[in-house]
Amino acid sequence: MPRFQDQNHTLSDFQDTVEVVCPGCGKKATAKADHGKKEVRLYCLQCGYTKTTRTEVEILGMKGHFIDAAHVYFQADLWYAAPFKNEIFWAYNGEHLDYLESYISATLREHKDRTHFTLLEKLPRFYHEAKNREALLKVIAKLKNKR
Repeated sequence: MPRFQDQNHTLSDFQDTVEVVCPGCGKKATAKADHGKKEVRLYCLQCGYTKTTRTEVEILGMKGHFIDAAHVYFQADLWYAAPFKNEIFWAYNGEHLDYLESYISATLREHKDRTHFTLLEKLPRFYHEAKNREALLKVIAKLKNKR
C-alpha cells in the first residue's frame, strides 16, 4: 500500500523554477526567478531563446516588486499541463509533478500540522478523489514522457 506523508509544501516552494513552452520553438524551456536580484529569466536550451525581465510592477503610480510563479512574468504556458475532464491538471516543474504523483498514487495519505496554506489543501477537489486516481496517474505518465 503506497503511503504519502505530507511535507507541508506550499505552491511557492515550486514557483521559482517553472518549466514552460518556449515561445521560440515550442519545446521545453525554463523560467527562473531570482527575487534577490528582482529579475526573472526565460531561456530555452533547444533553440537559444532567452529573455529577462524585472519583477517590478507599477500600479496606480506606485512601483513595487511582486513575487509570483516565474512563468507569469512572461505569460508563458506551462510545460506540464493537460486537460482532465473539465479541468486542467498542471505542475510547475518535474519536482512539483513528482510530489503530486506521490500524493495521488498513495492509498494512505498522512497529514500533519496542517496550516490551511499547504499545496495539498489548496488543490482542486478532483486531485483528491480516489475515483480519479488511475486516470490522473495516466495523465502524469504522459506529462513525464514529455521530459
